[in-house]
Amino acid sequence: MEIFGLRLKELRQEKRLGQKELAQILTTSKQNISRWEKGYFEPDQAMTVRLARFFEISTDYLLGLENEDGSKT
Repeated sequence: MEIFGLRLKELRQEKRLGQKELAQILTTSKQNISRWEKGYFEPDQAMTVRLARFFEISTDYLLGLENEDGSKT
C-alpha cells in the first residue's frame, strides 16, 4: 500500500467513517475508496483537492510530500 492509501485510510478511520460513508460524502463509489486505499489507483487532481478539503489537510500531506508538521519529506 502506498503512502496515499495509508494516509487516506488513516484519515477516514480517524473520522470514524466507513468506505461507503466516505464515498457518499464525496459522491464517488465505495470501490474507488477501496482502490485508493489499497494503492491500486489514485484519484484525479480534483478529487485529491476535495479529499484534502474534507479532511482539512494539505494535498502535499495526502500525497506523501510532507509530514504532519508540514516539513517536506
